[in-house]
Amino acid sequence: MDKIPLTVDGKRALEEELRHLKSVERPNVIEAIAVARANGDLSENADYSAAREKQSFIEGRILEIGDKLARAEIIDPKTIQSDKILFGATVTITDEDGKKIRYQIVGEPEADLSKGKISVTSPIARALLGKKEGDEAVVRSPKGDIAYEVAEISYH
Repeated sequence: MDKIPLTVDGKRALEEELRHLKSVERPNVIEAIAVARANGDLSENADYSAAREKQSFIEGRILEIGDKLARAEIIDPKTIQSDKILFGATVTITDEDGKKIRYQIVGEPEADLSKGKISVTSPIARALLGKKEGDEAVVRSPKGDIAYEVAEISYH
């Protein structure tokens, strides 16, 4: 059973989603199924089919989150003291054009590029791990190699 690295915030977000699914979404879909059943013939009832499909998704997601939480290895970036890029680091990098980009390296379940959170398994994170400020990280991409300079590393 492989451990899944998660930040404290990532664990909290999964726990909140699980709570919401169990206390809000699950009861809502059970109610929708009951209403659809009351409408008669289930074989041609689109509302019933849609509600059952949604129920299946919710139950699957509950199992998936439960599994991730059971296998989670919680890492608090605030406790890390390192001058190297490790899991949980917030890193500012500069591309070849001088553009600064900021990422936090997080576990796969909490990765969200729109929030600047990249998975520890992503190509850019793998290229950054172990680097120090001033080091160059080369990311291999389909368009060719892309070089970044590590401008700043923080753990907060």
